[in-house]
Amino acid sequence: MKQMSQKMKRNIILGAIAAAAVLLAVLLVRGVGSLIKRPADTSAGLEYIRREEAGEVTEIEAKIRLLEQQEAGEEDQRSIREKFSEAMVLGDSIPQGFAEFDVINASNVAAQIGAHLTQMDDQIESAKAMSPVVIFISVGENDVVSTDGDIDLFISRYKNLLDQIEHELPEASIFVNSIFPVQEKAVDREPPLAQIDQYNEALSALCESREIGFIDNTELAEDRYYEPDGQHFKADFYPVWAEHMAEVAAL
Repeated sequence: MKQMSQKMKRNIILGAIAAAAVLLAVLLVRGVGSLIKRPADTSAGLEYIRREEAGEVTEIEAKIRLLEQQEAGEEDQRSIREKFSEAMVLGDSIPQGFAEFDVINASNVAAQIGAHLTQMDDQIESAKAMSPVVIFISVGENDVVSTDGDIDLFISRYKNLLDQIEHELPEASIFVNSIFPVQEKAVDREPPLAQIDQYNEALSALCESREIGFIDNTELAEDRYYEPDGQHFKADFYPVWAEHMAEVAAL
């Protein structure tokens, strides 16, 4: 039954593409004919449509094959580095660990220690130089402290950051990571961190309103992964986090 459903999905998708291509061809012929009022040579236009259709079909077939492999339980043999080869990770000291622990190529990480939402210009410039297909953002813990419970201010600053990234890198897909929970010792040092859950709820709603992917990492943050400060993570946490991001973003 699983194989039949895959074939049905494939046929539906390919049929829709073919129908759209035919409709576009008809509109092209009629539109040109009505403008110049004489028989039009549509061969070039039809050839373009055929090329575009073939490219879309190839891409869709590749995605279908990947889904079929996943449904069949076939393991993805690519390394984390390969999965993130066309991605860029931006943020603060937490995602900087991807480069520090050599989990992702340093060229695919532009995170900086102590970064706030209003201090991302250099990171965005680094991302522009790479022209990534996907951008992952993981920033906000420092802003929870600096905004001290003012979630509206936090969301306003996050909106500005998203606006800037969308303007500078309009072709990239954006995924926003939730702010990681911290251990009680970190809350004792910085009481505003006790409100991380509320900040994440607002951040998730923001992403939903803008149709941006939100990656909830709460369940990943097991006690065994934390450094003694109760905020940062040990090296063995980063492959787990990277695989989670790759899965959500379908890398």
